[in-house]
Amino acid sequence: MNAVLTAEQMQILGRLDACTIANAIETFHERLRSEGFVDDSIRCFSPQLPPMLGYAATIKVRGSAPATAGPDYNYRTDWWDYILSLPAPRVVVIQDVSSKPGLGSLLGNVHINILRALGCVGTVTNGAARGLPTAEKLKFHLFAGHITVSHAYVHIVEFGHPVEIGQLKVNSGDLLHGDMHGVQSIPMDIASKIPEAAARIVAHEQEIITLCQSKDVSLDKLREAVAKRNH
Repeated sequence: MNAVLTAEQMQILGRLDACTIANAIETFHERLRSEGFVDDSIRCFSPQLPPMLGYAATIKVRGSAPATAGPDYNYRTDWWDYILSLPAPRVVVIQDVSSKPGLGSLLGNVHINILRALGCVGTVTNGAARGLPTAEKLKFHLFAGHITVSHAYVHIVEFGHPVEIGQLKVNSGDLLHGDMHGVQSIPMDIASKIPEAAARIVAHEQEIITLCQSKDVSLDKLREAVAKRNH
């Protein structure tokens, strides 16, 4: 398990929106700008909530056909111990490896309540979610590829191993952030530095925005403001 942030650092980071965090991460040149976030196959079904921030609990499921062995997920509780082995807050990341991902959902009214009780603040899945009113009431974030009415034949294949959701590769314990714009991973070695970098970016952007909204705006002043931001 990677090092974890302090409660204060998590609180500060959790106030930032996803786009600002993405912009800040770019300044550290840790990864390509086209990596580190989910693609548009993953939709946010909780846009009214403040940003989600937590450590990834990774799970693989299948749901389009019955399990050939092992108990139904309703009677399986060993994955709860795994979730609690990770620092809070936690984000459950579920890769549906079915031949037809999203036919059934691991989550519903009961399991959203269970996961909330286990210190989870949301879920990210290429599969399906359901129980939207319950998620809204509990302020539980839902990022999913599908919405469904049924759990179908959902069963857990494995947990604690790497998964891939919307082209984002996630390891157990990765720090994830998400809001209405999407979900991204935050490299732990720069996580504590992001708020300061974000503050600089926001200040420079505000200068440009203020100029754009002023009566004094001109192309020369805009070019000067943009050039200042890029230095």
